[in-house]
Amino acid sequence: MTVLANVSCIALRSRAMILAGPPGSGKSSLALALMDRGAELIGDDGVTLEAMGDLVMATPPPNTQGLIEIRNVGLLEVPVARGPVALVINLTPEAERLPLGHGTAKLLGREVPQVDLFPDTPWLALRAEAALEIHGLD
Repeated sequence: MTVLANVSCIALRSRAMILAGPPGSGKSSLALALMDRGAELIGDDGVTLEAMGDLVMATPPPNTQGLIEIRNVGLLEVPVARGPVALVINLTPEAERLPLGHGTAKLLGREVPQVDLFPDTPWLALRAEAALEIHGLD
């Protein structure tokens, strides 16, 4: 078991999506937008990962369980979930406009699909949700 810091993680349709990117890239904001679309928080600014067979299970981090930061507002307490990691979303301004396929991220020795998304768009939650459906593990 390991705690991965500086990421957010949500569960959507029983699958976990890790949201990665540099500080201030919008990980927590994307998590909030996805929660508005029916996702559940697993962790904000950290997630606990555990290998379970071929899967990587994401669970809330021990020190910030149930808390999500809303920039300029404060901390909000919310219910939490857990789930198998199906996709890593990497927020980067260098994301390709029309990539051919997806990349991969290595988590606990297992490969997980990774999709780079341009962070500065009002449609980011829709793009992340589509990426989960198109590229995420079932």
